[in-house]
Amino acid sequence: MSTEKNSSGHGTGDAPFHETVTFEPRDINVATVAKQLIYLALTIVIALLICVPVLKVLTGVAAEDDTPMAPVRAQMNSGERDRMSLPPEPRLQGVPGHLSDAQQDMRDKVAADTIANESIGWVDQANGIAKIPVSEAMKIIAEKGATTASSTAPSKSAAGSKAAPATGEKKP
Repeated sequence: MSTEKNSSGHGTGDAPFHETVTFEPRDINVATVAKQLIYLALTIVIALLICVPVLKVLTGVAAEDDTPMAPVRAQMNSGERDRMSLPPEPRLQGVPGHLSDAQQDMRDKVAADTIANESIGWVDQANGIAKIPVSEAMKIIAEKGATTASSTAPSKSAAGSKAAPATGEKKP
């Protein structure tokens, strides 16, 4: 801030006059900001010029320290090398080297299951066992109830109890 008093008055169109307050013509010096941006750009360029040769030297050192390829692998073409680097079959789906797409396999399985669940056909025509769509089976069970299916199956209490001893046998 300036310590000089502003001598202009109110009526002249200049800045307002007050004895204890002074006004600055600008808050930011554009030349200083421009200089700082130029210094920043130069610093970035210098850092880049230092880092690129350091990267090249370190890359060369790392390449020298790598173990050389075995002579047998060096004689192979790239396809044989790739095939030998993979684990033996069967491989998990979704890993490199697996030919089929796991997501497409899942879509195919869901489609096949949907078709099988919605188809009509005979399972055992001689015994009268047929296959019907799941939605139709649910409607039939809702209308008739599940009593026909559960009456043919053995009950849990009968399956869990011991058979009565035959005539002439003794109980333990």
